[in-house]
Amino acid sequence: MLYRKVIDKLKEWADEEDRKPLILKGARQVGKTTAVDIFSKDFDHYISLNLEKKQDAEIFARNLSIEELVQAIFFARNLSFSKNKKILLFIDEIQSSPPAVAVMRYFYESAPNLYVIAAGSLLEAVIGKLQVSFPVGRVRYLFMYPLTFEEFLTASEEEAAIKLYHQVPLPDYAFPKLLKLFHKYTLIGGMPEVVQKFIKKEDIVALTPVYQGLLTAYLEDVSKYARTPAMIEVIRHAIESAPFEAGKRIKFEGFGQSHYKSREMGEALRTLERAMLLYILYPATVTQPPITSDKKKSPRLQFLDTGLLNYFVGLQGHFFKFEDLHSFYQGTLAEHIAGQELMALDMDKPKKISFWVREQKQSNAEVDFVVQFREYVVPVEVKAGKSGSLRSLHQFMDRAPHPYAVRLYAGPLQKTESSTPGGKSYKLLNLPYFLAGKINDYLHWFIEGKRNF
Repeated sequence: MLYRKVIDKLKEWADEEDRKPLILKGARQVGKTTAVDIFSKDFDHYISLNLEKKQDAEIFARNLSIEELVQAIFFARNLSFSKNKKILLFIDEIQSSPPAVAVMRYFYESAPNLYVIAAGSLLEAVIGKLQVSFPVGRVRYLFMYPLTFEEFLTASEEEAAIKLYHQVPLPDYAFPKLLKLFHKYTLIGGMPEVVQKFIKKEDIVALTPVYQGLLTAYLEDVSKYARTPAMIEVIRHAIESAPFEAGKRIKFEGFGQSHYKSREMGEALRTLERAMLLYILYPATVTQPPITSDKKKSPRLQFLDTGLLNYFVGLQGHFFKFEDLHSFYQGTLAEHIAGQELMALDMDKPKKISFWVREQKQSNAEVDFVVQFREYVVPVEVKAGKSGSLRSLHQFMDRAPHPYAVRLYAGPLQKTESSTPGGKSYKLLNLPYFLAGKINDYLHWFIEGKRNF
């Protein structure tokens, strides 16, 4: 089974003195259940309930007190409850039972020695549809995404590469192999079943039924989270069109060359966002913290996984013809995989990544990403080669109250001195694509001179 970084987060949660029940959020098939199964090895007893199964859901439908509910759960698994045992209770597909959602707060108050994790691939979408919610302040959340590049290296047993990936700064000799491995990761993506099968066979063609199975599963789920029967076709269209629109600025009206109006398509895309199948990223216009989104401007679409995007759009057959990810499909793949890496940096908050725009009649500018580091909003451009235009980044830097910028590209790690056409000098960190997931460590090194080994 694949070891995921979220397991370390689960261990931190288990050690908290004021531990609350944990809600693990993530799209279908990103590995939530497997991660909890691995984590369960640290416990004396592990009880797993799947509330899509009638017999498990019925336990919560009886309107029992929390003490009786705990006893009923143990009885159903032929176990005796003991306060001296370390017990993990995993409630999967909790969105299938509103009574189970409502009772989560009482685990926190009345069963403090029970470690409770709940999860559901359609959690946000269905909970919103049923108009029930988790009690504020009574539960903790973790957010789970497809495998990151770091996790892909671990799954591939590339031990030397992992060690060098974590070494700041990266030694020059490590660059070629890590870039090659990153291209492979970008090709197949981070869905666990895909990664496992690819590592076993290294056969792209063999992955076709896995990708297609994921798409089929997402389409079959539509009826579960559509608010009305009329919305089912709208959401299906949104799922099928999203990979083709990923990485682009979008309009809700007519999304995916449809006749759908802004209101219904906006609802469909926001529903899929709650299911964590895609993300609607609104731009920022600020150059100082906090990074706030301007929802009056057109958003950009980020899909769940770049490997799925490659498959649905039909790019995999052309992939190895290019050494630079930015050289084909209009640079979308390089930007998208960088966004996927940046999105997965924070598992504790549902914070979406941002990009920056300046839209005026005379001159428009768009920087691919902005990240906050200390008191700085740092622009991050994804570019091809060493000579890609940095016009938009220059416009940002002319307005920024600091001298720091980042370029993600297919070249080696470098720090350079640059200047804008307006005459402002600034420091540019040229970072290989594959280090996007280490950007915070490299900003420490770049700005504060700190390094680790």
